[in-house]
Amino acid sequence: MKLKKWQANLILLLTAIIWGSSYILIKMALKGNMPSGVINTLRGAIFAGLIYIFFRKRLHKLTKKDLRIGVFAGIINFLGYQLQALGLKFTTPSNSAFLTATYIVMIPFVLWIFNKEFPKYKSILAIIICFLGTLFLTGTINTGFSFHIGDSLTLLAAFFYALQIVYFSDKVADVDPFVISFLLGIVQVIASGLWSLSFEFSSYSSINWSSALIPVIVLGVLASFGGQTLQVIGQKYTDATSSGIILMTESLFGSLFSVTLGFEELSYNLLIGGTLIIVSILVMEINIRQIVFQKKWRNFRKD
Repeated sequence: MKLKKWQANLILLLTAIIWGSSYILIKMALKGNMPSGVINTLRGAIFAGLIYIFFRKRLHKLTKKDLRIGVFAGIINFLGYQLQALGLKFTTPSNSAFLTATYIVMIPFVLWIFNKEFPKYKSILAIIICFLGTLFLTGTINTGFSFHIGDSLTLLAAFFYALQIVYFSDKVADVDPFVISFLLGIVQVIASGLWSLSFEFSSYSSINWSSALIPVIVLGVLASFGGQTLQVIGQKYTDATSSGIILMTESLFGSLFSVTLGFEELSYNLLIGGTLIIVSILVMEINIRQIVFQKKWRNFRKD
């Protein structure tokens, strides 16, 4: 069944809501002393396992093209996750959130570099508004930030997030999204597992499995299996810039969940930033020129 663009965008919005809720679960797992590599490995295993359980008949039709696209997308996805986590060791959470969100600014330029698609003017306007909203949402508009080594790593992670969104939009139209999702999970298991064994092995003994395992299981089922599968399906029927702006609302929903569950207080920055991000989505999705033209045409016919 082919989806319309607005339906695909609605699916991506649901994806952003799911991912926004995942921050609390990740925080719970980290409080149980579970390293990020272990978290990503387990999430990937649950993700791939559920895809196989529910869609194994489709996986039997795996082609060389599917394998090539899925493995490459999985590597991009892994690099984004790990660089972001590594960057957090050398920079502040506020800087990391702000710099990671810059992937939305990078998307039109990635498209320009790889696909020779010059950004539309309304896309540039939406990106500027969204970028400003992120400044408020993270509090960077008030505190500012100084540039550290970790900031460079986080910017590089943001580039891989932008590249992943563009690559998905360009490649997944001709492949089965569930096959690609399965391969994303497999690559995450292998790459994160190797990373963890190489750099986190000494910390395994301090993991509190009773408190960390349940949040990771929920993450694997809800955020990885549910969210990432919906992302691949949604991006199959919409464009990369719209995908990026909608998926960036993950930070907005993360803040809303945090306030609702009492992890932080409601602030003016949250209200202003969230409003600006919503406005940027409306600017991106609504064709103002067409609406104005149709209104003038109706008035002209009435006269």
